[in-house]
Amino acid sequence: MSNAETILDDRPTKRAILNGLRCKCPNCGEGKLFARYLKVADTCPVCHEELSHHRADDGPAYLTILLVAHIIGFVIHFWWVYYRPEPWVMATGLTIGSVALSLALLPRMKGMIVAIQWSRRMHGFGHNE
Repeated sequence: MSNAETILDDRPTKRAILNGLRCKCPNCGEGKLFARYLKVADTCPVCHEELSHHRADDGPAYLTILLVAHIIGFVIHFWWVYYRPEPWVMATGLTIGSVALSLALLPRMKGMIVAIQWSRRMHGFGHNE
């Protein structure tokens, strides 16, 4: 088995992504990934994996906007076609829905990005091994 195959088997990306989407440590899946709402913990409280190397930047915000826009677009279409609500009702409902969905998805998208970086040893993850 080559060194590249060993690295990929050592940190399975799918498992890491699922852990990241649950806002859990990509290594153990038990510890909390975030110290606060979007502040990634420096280390996992359970397995002590170093997590401070991440470089999520604007990726989570981009993915969140992409998902929310698609979901709200479908909601607008079906809501208007089947119910024809007053414009102010539709605007208020969609605004509340967009904000709530964005707040719910943003930490999960950031967790996913950090998990992908961890599994692929990007930005300093695993350089001490």
